Amino acid sequence: MQVSLLAAASLIYAGAVAHAWRVLPWTHEMKLQRTLIWPGVFFVLSLGLILAMAPLRRMLARHMWVSFRTGFGQSAISVLAAVLVLLVMAGFIYWQTWQAANGGRYPAGVFSGYAAGIGLLLAQVFLVKRLENDPTLRDQMGD
Repeated sequence: MQVSLLAAASLIYAGAVAHAWRVLPWTHEMKLQRTLIWPGVFFVLSLGLILAMAPLRRMLARHMWVSFRTGFGQSAISVLAAVLVLLVMAGFIYWQTWQAANGGRYPAGVFSGYAAGIGLLLAQVFLVKRLENDPTLRDQMGD
């Protein structure tokens, strides 16, 4: 499930960036900064902090394990619910971009926040792979 969500989130983000580049009236440099560079920093911080800080890594791994054991992410309904959350967030990005294109604030925060979320999803992918490779947990996953 995590790989599917990561792929969906990444495609949604790429679409939002392409849309922003098409409709926002600012310079290419500003668009590059606000849709790719600064969000890239937040992506790296999110991913790096989770993987580098043992307490955060353990907390997220524990959350992933509990989610797996309770069945979240293992059914079509839970996957669709997670994709629905991603789509709602995408709608928020498009709405913020529309507002900016029509004289509102530049939507830099929403791009950075979404990129940080993608970093979190990538960290989850790494942690789930680690859980799947643990022999004692793998036996429990077969239940």
